[in-house]
Amino acid sequence: MKPQFAAPPGATSPGALAPGPTGLPLLGVLPMLAREPLGFLVHMAHRYGDVVRLPFGRGEAYLVSHPDDVRQVLVANYRNYRRSELYEKMKPLLGEGLITSDGDLWQRQRRMIQPAFHKQRIMSFTEMMVESIQRMLERWEQLERRDEPLDMLTEMMRITQTIITRTMFSAGLDDATVDKVGQAVAVGQTTAEQRFWSPVVLPDAIPTPQNRRFQKAVKTIDRIIHGLIDERRRSGEDKGDLLSMLLAATDEADGKGMSQRQLRDELVTIYLAGHETTSVALTWAWYLLSLHSDVARRVQAEVDTVLQGRTPTYEDLEKLSYLHQVIEETLRLYPPAWLLSRTAVQDDVLGSGYRIPAGSTVLLCPYVVHRHPRFWDNPLGFDPERFQPQQAETRHRHAYFPFGTGPHLCIGNRMSIMEAQLVLAMVAQRYRLDLVVDQRVVPHPQISLKPAGPMWMTLHRRQSTPQESPSTTG
Repeated sequence: MKPQFAAPPGATSPGALAPGPTGLPLLGVLPMLAREPLGFLVHMAHRYGDVVRLPFGRGEAYLVSHPDDVRQVLVANYRNYRRSELYEKMKPLLGEGLITSDGDLWQRQRRMIQPAFHKQRIMSFTEMMVESIQRMLERWEQLERRDEPLDMLTEMMRITQTIITRTMFSAGLDDATVDKVGQAVAVGQTTAEQRFWSPVVLPDAIPTPQNRRFQKAVKTIDRIIHGLIDERRRSGEDKGDLLSMLLAATDEADGKGMSQRQLRDELVTIYLAGHETTSVALTWAWYLLSLHSDVARRVQAEVDTVLQGRTPTYEDLEKLSYLHQVIEETLRLYPPAWLLSRTAVQDDVLGSGYRIPAGSTVLLCPYVVHRHPRFWDNPLGFDPERFQPQQAETRHRHAYFPFGTGPHLCIGNRMSIMEAQLVLAMVAQRYRLDLVVDQRVVPHPQISLKPAGPMWMTLHRRQSTPQESPSTTG
């Protein structure tokens, strides 16, 4: 039986408090939320409706699931909703980058960084991405010959990490340094994830084993990133990568560039966000394609028709329209950025009529909204056709926001989609990937919506792949 969200569309009188559970003394719903975040939030929306009041320890949170209210919080009245304390737990790793900053600092940094993600800039990275994917496929040939399965989460993390490193620093990092950065960021991210739902976080100054590992990781990141910044400043060379672009960026308001610390924070933020979201989305895409062979065959047919055995160019991506729909549908069912959190500065009344008191937390969960049965037909099904242009035009604009929406829309969303299309297209040219049987795949919501463990898949060389033409690049 298809789950239905609770029927009441809004408050019976403007300014009323939303319904919700009582929760436990002192802790509220925090233990239930921490134990099973996705199931708990979906259940709350199903039981209580589109706005749910949740006791959060000494405060309150409001789960907002109607697209009209999502628009109000993230677009129409976004200045009233600042980033919540959840983002503060990421600042020891990311500093004041675009993900964690707010207000005037965020606006200044957004203005300065935006040109680096202009369409023309992103297009220039295509050849580098293709070369990186080709090297991955060459490595996979050895695994194929040995009939070894792949952990797709690890593989997708590796390729997106390689690509973001090259787009950020060109050829400025050797493999050993890339590994050091990756390992340090992984330690930092693991610590941030462990702190994500913890109601009590011990100060970094307390020398717990976790804190010592975290501080060592941050020092490694700082040493390498600051070293790269200093070296590029001394050389004055413009390599066309993101580091050069950020070094040259100035604020139109005062003509000044970024400080050393701000450069560090933005580079670490771009590094983490630039490979994490894409790799997780790709992992879920391979999972869904392995479960839906009809969709996988259609992807392969489109790739064969468009590419004719050659490597893809940027111009090919627009022609791979069904592949793009597959990515969008994957992001609907498994949005890597599965939870957004804001704090209300002043009292507000949502379009649904419910009051959001000043100081309370607002939770916006794309995972819940993307499966809302009043806005999606067959919400739990995998159907890329729903993203055909004619269907998208009839859908509520804010029923789908895998990269956020409004002024805080993810700055790298176009680059992420482009990278995902290239990886999926080039792999689909050569292989069919099958999920290893008898493994349990479940989402594990932390900072991003990863699988709970490895996702083992087997490689099967396609027999009917068109022959590669002599003009193929790389």
